[in-house]
Amino acid sequence: MRLILAPMEGVMDHTMRDLLTRVGGYERCVTEFVRVVDRQLPSRVFYRACPELRNGGTTPAGTPVYVQLLGGDPESMALNAQVLERLGAPGIDINFGCPSKTVNKSDGGSVLLREPDRVHGIIRAVREVVSPHIPVTAKIRLGFKDSSLFEDIALGVEAAGATELCIHARTKQHGYLPPAYWAEIGKVKPKLSIPVIANGEIWSGANARQAQADSGCTDLMLGRGALSFPDLARVIHAQQAGEAYTPLPWAEVLPLVVQYAGELEQRAPKYAASFIKQWFTYLRRQYPEAESLFQHIKRMKLPCEIKAAIISPFHQGNDYD
Repeated sequence: MRLILAPMEGVMDHTMRDLLTRVGGYERCVTEFVRVVDRQLPSRVFYRACPELRNGGTTPAGTPVYVQLLGGDPESMALNAQVLERLGAPGIDINFGCPSKTVNKSDGGSVLLREPDRVHGIIRAVREVVSPHIPVTAKIRLGFKDSSLFEDIALGVEAAGATELCIHARTKQHGYLPPAYWAEIGKVKPKLSIPVIANGEIWSGANARQAQADSGCTDLMLGRGALSFPDLARVIHAQQAGEAYTPLPWAEVLPLVVQYAGELEQRAPKYAASFIKQWFTYLRRQYPEAESLFQHIKRMKLPCEIKAAIISPFHQGNDYD
């Protein structure tokens, strides 16, 4: 079983990848998407999305990071894939799953699922220009408005030469509303010979077991669940091995939040407050203490103010009232 950390636009940046892979349990990460329109992008764009490229393409914990491309023009996608190979990316992922209306209107993400031949053509163009040892993976949903083209899309991904396929078990129309339809993956997986990774609505060890059973996939991708439950990957691995494991208590998660806030305060002060609060919206699902602290910081606008509020209760018995 492999567990992969999902790309989440505006959330799963290199700072978060570093924190979560230090906690452990992930075999791979994928970056937020790099938007490709009609030209070759300069190297600095890829270094910004994936600073790990300066470290052999891995997080400080040694976890490989694939760089994700998003776009609808095969030639431009291929040009940028070649740049990524030169920069030492461990693998290249192609985004056909983003449901954002803005992204879809600009011919990227899940809108391409309406045209299986285009999905095939983009993957084929990338596969043909990078070395055989470079993995080329794809992330899709079950479809755009419905799943009527799902099998054609999945078979086309394999025929185009993709190394692996990750499937978010919802359509674009479903967005992120529960449930995830893991059984739909299970209908198509037996027809594929490449590894298939199930994604969507995996918040707990029990969800992971059910996703594996319904989809027939051993490998899973974790996104929002990983943000809510920082050691979810370790929980799932222990469950799979039949080992006892005690999840991290809030007292051990809070230092991670403090570290994250401190790094964001230095690196991206303009966005730090909103990013910190965004993480809390996930953490509060798993930890009652996060809910209390979120209510305390939610109207704060300065990252230094938020960091001080986080640190203070950390040293004073978590009394937020």
